[in-house]
Amino acid sequence: MASTTVIDELKKSQIIELLEQGKRIDGRSLDEHRPLVIEINAIPKANGSARVRLGETEVICGVKIQPDRPFPDMGDKGIFICTAELLPLSHPSVETGPPGPDVIELARVVDRGIRESHMIDLSKLVILKNKSVIGVFADNVVVDYDGNLFDACSYAATAAVLSSKTPKWEMKDDVPTLVEGGESTLPTNTIPVSVTMGKIGNYIIVDPNGDEWNSMDARITITTDSNGNICALQKGGSNGFSFEEIIKCGELSVKVGATIREKLKQATKGGK
Repeated sequence: MASTTVIDELKKSQIIELLEQGKRIDGRSLDEHRPLVIEINAIPKANGSARVRLGETEVICGVKIQPDRPFPDMGDKGIFICTAELLPLSHPSVETGPPGPDVIELARVVDRGIRESHMIDLSKLVILKNKSVIGVFADNVVVDYDGNLFDACSYAATAAVLSSKTPKWEMKDDVPTLVEGGESTLPTNTIPVSVTMGKIGNYIIVDPNGDEWNSMDARITITTDSNGNICALQKGGSNGFSFEEIIKCGELSVKVGATIREKLKQATKGGK
């Protein structure tokens, strides 16, 4: 999805010309994200789910909750794992087969943003310490790709978690056993929001679309919690950011993140 062609170079020249005028190819301002649509309960049989459309990028996330063995060094905490997959129909460049480095990075960035924000109170997802805990597995599937999967997958996973209901289990005969009627919402502490910014020439733009993504010299994804604290950061691309640019990106992540967070709250208030 990042191969360079003559057409890409021509598009980049056009994008830079517009940026010099304070414009973008789709009419947005430099600090404006694309239209965001969040639909919860997109997968009826999942414990929680969401469909997110960020511009023309579309992602569906399903959450599965089940008993599991704890990690060896975390017997007093439940498990959270996030994955990502791109369907071949999402973009002409996507092929079948095992996930490549881009997809692996995508899953890790989304996972880290949710995990490092301490969104889910994993200490409350313990059935029996050191023996059995509750695992929360969020699986993102990209249906349509047009740039910035980091944020689209992050919003889908966050909305799916917020809409999730977890069954209750208790130990009987050394086996976790489902308790009928014990379903409840997942214990959450905060709403993490990632904001991805691209650097094209000397310009910083929020939520790059597909053409802008292919034209970037560098990118940075910053996740903040509900208090506006930065809890995760990932940089990519061939070029770097100056100290002043990093500060600007941090400020943008807080500002834009607050807007996105309200959208997530509104979309999931009926699903919690």
